[in-house]
Amino acid sequence: MAPDDRRRMIVRAVLPLVVEHGRGVTTAQIARAAGIGEGTIFRVFQDKDELFDACVEAALDPGEALEMIGEIPAELPLEKRLLEAVEALTAHLQRMGAVMAATLKGRLRAEEARNRKAPSGDSRRESFDAMQRAIRELFVPDADRLRLPVDKAASLFLTMLFAQSRAMPGSPEPAEMIDVFLHGAVRR
Repeated sequence: MAPDDRRRMIVRAVLPLVVEHGRGVTTAQIARAAGIGEGTIFRVFQDKDELFDACVEAALDPGEALEMIGEIPAELPLEKRLLEAVEALTAHLQRMGAVMAATLKGRLRAEEARNRKAPSGDSRRESFDAMQRAIRELFVPDADRLRLPVDKAASLFLTMLFAQSRAMPGSPEPAEMIDVFLHGAVRR
């Protein structure tokens, strides 16, 4: 297996362990989950910190969610397309939050945390732009029905979704959020 493929395979196998055990996951657990020997871990990663950084990078990557959104049939009603997109992006945001919380918990010193490689503003912007383009495509079949340009509708929808990801108790369910987004909060 090519080193990059092995690296991705290990990270994919380790992500659930990182969420469950945080930085306390052992190399034996990592090796078992990935179906490899412990020594193989360190032929691919310099140390566990580099592996954790790769896990964070993988969790931040919206590729899987974007792929799911890209597979949503355009023939579905807009409400259903948006609900499927919310489910895909919510799962991505939850995984991202769980991995970030698990890897940041247990850092020994604040200066170590500051010195670790953090995702750049550019990569976050690229990730958001990719999400915005994917959501935009869901609105295109109904562009003539929208009061806003497709780009603005997609950006506003994502803003609401991201706010929903930090929901307060009693916040609306995704279907309710979509209904209010599409039809407003005021009765006609």
